[in-house]
Amino acid sequence: MSAVLAERRVVLPARSHLDWLESEAIYILREVAGQCQNPVLLFSGGKDSAVLLRLAEKAFRPGGFPFPLMHIDTGHNFPEVIAFRDRRAAELGERLIVRSVEDSIRRGTVRPRTQTDSRNAAQSVTLLEAIGEFGFDAAIGGARRDEEKARAKERLFSFRDEFGQWDPRSQRPELWNLYNARVHAGEHVRVFPISNWTELDVWQYIGRETIDLPPIYYAHRRPVVRRRGLLVPVTPLTPPRAGETVEELSVRFRTVGDVSCTCPVASSAASVEQIVAETIDATLTERGATRMDDQTSEASMERRKREGYF
Repeated sequence: MSAVLAERRVVLPARSHLDWLESEAIYILREVAGQCQNPVLLFSGGKDSAVLLRLAEKAFRPGGFPFPLMHIDTGHNFPEVIAFRDRRAAELGERLIVRSVEDSIRRGTVRPRTQTDSRNAAQSVTLLEAIGEFGFDAAIGGARRDEEKARAKERLFSFRDEFGQWDPRSQRPELWNLYNARVHAGEHVRVFPISNWTELDVWQYIGRETIDLPPIYYAHRRPVVRRRGLLVPVTPLTPPRAGETVEELSVRFRTVGDVSCTCPVASSAASVEQIVAETIDATLTERGATRMDDQTSEASMERRKREGYF
């Protein structure tokens, strides 16, 4: 009898690191759907939110997503990313809500010093206005702990009070992977299903799942100037300054965001495999290497997060 059972034994392949990360993220997405009355998934068109969409497909297909998609548009986005955002939402057949910092400026709730100022921090106001408008009790995003020191303090379910404020000392325990999404009226949670992923994990998953991305993530030629150790793209929002020399280099973007503060890196990596190899050798985080507004202290990012920044 034991010999027969031995012949029938099926040896399953060992689960990979990506398999475990994927399972955790799918579990978290389903917890949001089970615990929250009115969640939303933030989709910017960037690589992390594109990964979230694939995870949501695996969690909920063949049905529709139990939440809409939403993008807080700064008005300073790369056109390739906006085109990808709209196309991907249409392919999935999911509802996409877009709320603009420009609308907040018109309402007077955001007051930029100039039209070319970075609007990254201003997104906080528009996001909180949108959460209040729709009554969302959970906002799902693609932030990861390895991106920045202040983000490393986040829980997977990060509580926000009735003013949308975050207090890192008043977060809920998450022992044994038990998550508490209960909130009172006006409060909400920010949920980060890929919080435990690294940039390398994201790119390896993109390769494994053949996830489509905006083309600016891959090497292309673009005019840039060198400023404060960064390659600043030459655009109407970021023109060259006096004394700066415009160069056309082969670059790619490790992260995408507000044109006024997002920089590419020199690269010839035109495929996922080549980007994975570059990422393994990288010595700076993607935000530290490419965001002009992140060339400040950890306290600056934490202050913005306390005020509602994602």
